[in-house]
Amino acid sequence: MAKISLKVNIAGRSYPLTINEREKQGVLSAVENINSAIEHLKKNYAVKDPQDLIAMTALQLIIKKDSNQKSSSNTAQDLGPIDQALQTLSNQLDEANSKT
Repeated sequence: MAKISLKVNIAGRSYPLTINEREKQGVLSAVENINSAIEHLKKNYAVKDPQDLIAMTALQLIIKKDSNQKSSSNTAQDLGPIDQALQTLSNQLDEANSKT
């Protein structure tokens, strides 16, 4: 399988990758989903640190992935509890940042 070099941009940072050519569309789709989730969090929560946004996005996407694997259907998962947990985390981060 042919390898290709690809630069992806996640949260404003560029990452060079070497992947199989057949993986390109999946990688680009994943990058788009990650950046979309980061933007959603940025708009809905008072989180400024890119590292916090990336960590929260990773948590959200893994929880969603795990939920989808456990579900027997491919229906959309209710992210209400995740959003609530992220809001709590956001509040805690805001409190911690205000103390420093």
